[in-house]
Amino acid sequence: MSVLVARPVVQQRSAGQRQQLVATSHTRLMMLLALFLAAVLLVIGRLVQLAVFAAPADETARVATLAARGDLVDRNGAPLARTIDAWTIAVHPKKLLGDPAEIAAKLAALMPDRGDQAWFYRQLTRNVNFVWLQQRASPALVEQVNAIGEPAIEFGRQTQRLYPQSTLAAHALGFLSTDGHGMSGMERVLDTRLLDPSTTGHPVHLSIDTRVQAAMESELGRAMATFSARGAAGIVLDVDTGEVISMVSLPTFNPNRVGMSGSEQLRNNTVQSVYELGSTFKPITVATALETGVVKDISRRFDATAPLHVGRFTIHDERGDPKRWLNMPELLIYSSNIATARVADELGPQRLQTMFRKLGLNTQPDIELREKGRPLWPTYWARTTTMTTAYGHGIAVTPLQLAAAYAALVNGGTWRPSTLLKVGPDHPVAAGRRVISEATSYRMRQMLRLIVMKGTGRKGDAPGYRLGGKTGTGEVPSAGGYDRSRNMATFVGTFPIDHPRYVVLSMLDSPQATKETFGWKTAAWNAAPVVGRVVSRVGAMLGVIPDATHDIDESDLLPLLWTAPGEKQTDAN
Repeated sequence: MSVLVARPVVQQRSAGQRQQLVATSHTRLMMLLALFLAAVLLVIGRLVQLAVFAAPADETARVATLAARGDLVDRNGAPLARTIDAWTIAVHPKKLLGDPAEIAAKLAALMPDRGDQAWFYRQLTRNVNFVWLQQRASPALVEQVNAIGEPAIEFGRQTQRLYPQSTLAAHALGFLSTDGHGMSGMERVLDTRLLDPSTTGHPVHLSIDTRVQAAMESELGRAMATFSARGAAGIVLDVDTGEVISMVSLPTFNPNRVGMSGSEQLRNNTVQSVYELGSTFKPITVATALETGVVKDISRRFDATAPLHVGRFTIHDERGDPKRWLNMPELLIYSSNIATARVADELGPQRLQTMFRKLGLNTQPDIELREKGRPLWPTYWARTTTMTTAYGHGIAVTPLQLAAAYAALVNGGTWRPSTLLKVGPDHPVAAGRRVISEATSYRMRQMLRLIVMKGTGRKGDAPGYRLGGKTGTGEVPSAGGYDRSRNMATFVGTFPIDHPRYVVLSMLDSPQATKETFGWKTAAWNAAPVVGRVVSRVGAMLGVIPDATHDIDESDLLPLLWTAPGEKQTDAN
């Protein structure tokens, strides 16, 4: 009986134990599920946090601002500045989960143009909340970086200002600030217009021709390298409308990566920097003498047989110049400082200043750009001041001002402000002011052509394009005087001289002599050839067909020219 009683007790105890074990297992399973759900929620929360707080507030504002910005195109419709939708790749260094070294190696392999592994490692380990790794990224790159699997790397879509021509016309275009507003160039000038939603679908046409701009940048860059120059400037200007067809300043910068540029690259030498441009002022002086009647007959001669002494100053010509009396065409062909000073002495300060003012040489350059230099205008016009400014010494202006002055000399006598906007129904030709007569302008065209045919501008000729122009080599001012080791070499040309349409200017800052220039570092050897090559490359593009059978008639001036036996034309200026 005792055995029969014991068995039910054991069975009852075993059933209770099983029930307790099931309950315990259920509890443990619920706890495990709770922990798993908590981990999932933590990861989801992390991802949401990265998505919501991906970019700083200022980046969001920048995206919104850029989205409405209109495009800039050249005069033929070629894109110069556009607002585009693009992918961006960024990282939150403080939220990085993976190994920075491993991730940096993978990023460097995918984006070698941005930096090496060390550069990416520095970005990933910076003590900041947000770092851009790549902007304007392709969808393919985004997909590859996403495959790395790092949650702290984020991808976004935002609008970007893209300059598809890279450095081309950078100074004319300018660049944007981080908040999407124009900081320089036409981006700054047109900021309000480009941000107007009602005009974003209508691009603004600039006066720039990308083909001409590319040729000028190429030739100036080549000359700058050949002659080891510190800088350069180049301009192509329409003589009748004032449109700037090309504006080049070297060294240049890339507006897509403006943060990598220094002040020298950002400075626009054509309108911000002022220079003593030397003998390029001589045609202005001759035109003033003819227009005012101080010189009524261009055959009249001025003594250039010996240096001119005025007080403690001595004015002399370069070596190789003829030591004789020179008439007006010869004064320009030989680029005589002495003869020019004598003409200016007869003009007097009032007449010469009046002409300089009419040509806008006493004020900032007249163009839309906000970044403009102010000319160095003499405070006191002594007799020597009048003489020296007549050949470009003691007065400093921008290259654009000189180009605009030459346009007035050759276009029939009307000075106009310059413009970087294409002339059309919405932007008509600006009203100008007459500075010289048609007759004086014609005489100047004849003499400018003779300078290229027989004088210091011979190396700037462009066969078939009937180029006229003038060289100028000015010394660079320094503390206590002038730096004799440096000069500014300039050539201003115009073509076709029988019916002028364009002024072309090239300038080199501190070019050095080479064995090909036989020790010369003056404009005749370095700046003049640049203009000749540019005209030869772009003349036909601009509608000027080369023709060796046409030219301006200078037959009435040729009898005035006299060359002594064995005398050589000078290449000094």
